[in-house]
Amino acid sequence: MKRRLIYITGIISSVVAAFLTLFGFLATNRLMYLKMKDPDVIMKREILAKRFDEKWYETVRKEGLWIHSPNDYLLNTVFLKPLNTKNTVIICHGVTENKTNSIKYARLFERLGFNSVIYDHRRHGESGGKTTSFGYYEKLDLQAIVQFIRKKIGEDALLGIHGESMGAATTILYAGTFDDDADFHIVDCPFSDFTEQVLHVLRMETPLRSTMALRIANLFLKMRDGYTLNLVSPREVIENVQKPMLFIHSMEDEFILPYMTKELYQAKPGDKMLKLFDKGSHAKSFNDNPESYENTVKEFLQRYGFLSKVNTR
Repeated sequence: MKRRLIYITGIISSVVAAFLTLFGFLATNRLMYLKMKDPDVIMKREILAKRFDEKWYETVRKEGLWIHSPNDYLLNTVFLKPLNTKNTVIICHGVTENKTNSIKYARLFERLGFNSVIYDHRRHGESGGKTTSFGYYEKLDLQAIVQFIRKKIGEDALLGIHGESMGAATTILYAGTFDDDADFHIVDCPFSDFTEQVLHVLRMETPLRSTMALRIANLFLKMRDGYTLNLVSPREVIENVQKPMLFIHSMEDEFILPYMTKELYQAKPGDKMLKLFDKGSHAKSFNDNPESYENTVKEFLQRYGFLSKVNTR
């Protein structure tokens, strides 16, 4: 009887271990190898919405760059130079998108007197990198791009960063972790903590409600990609950000909830500004409120004296 109980217990333990292993691999695969949007679909979407002007892009002065990441791959980057200025904004797209999605912001900053740098995050578009880490490794890539562009434009030029969704979280992680070589930041719908964000998505899309799933995912994520979810937390570094920051979110966003941006805004010391749009789902604040969005960015730049510097440099 005792031997039989030990045998049954062993079988149950093996089944549980196999299930947890399978779950761990599937969960981390979903994170690390998140399916990308088709580049052609992104391009057609932006052209139809008149956010991407093919003729402008073909004729605008630009420089293609391959910037080395400290993570040992190349980042596909385009320096757009429609204006005779060194003032520049680096634009970070969201997860599953690519640099085509950044063109609409490049045109916005062109109207405000800035050239732009657009690039593909790791494992996105034409950049290298095997996994998506939602800001953990991406912040190092952004640091490399900031350093490269700062050397290119010089210390006297203005340098800003605009990030959307994952790109916004990456911007905060960069600015709050490293010596910040940018002059200002604009973050549109960032998550404040990736653990909370993953749990929110799980509860939205699956019957899972317990944090046990995250503990299992963390174990396998650490083994497979070298980090855990709790290490991707803009909330933990926002108090280190000293440069002016504009926070943007739309109240209709059900994917990354607006409270996360409010939380980050409250925790950020020094110069800051918050704009919450009534209309717009996730990462759609600009798409649904283009004029108000641009006016908000302009107000932010005016409030902290950047527009006057644009006009004199």
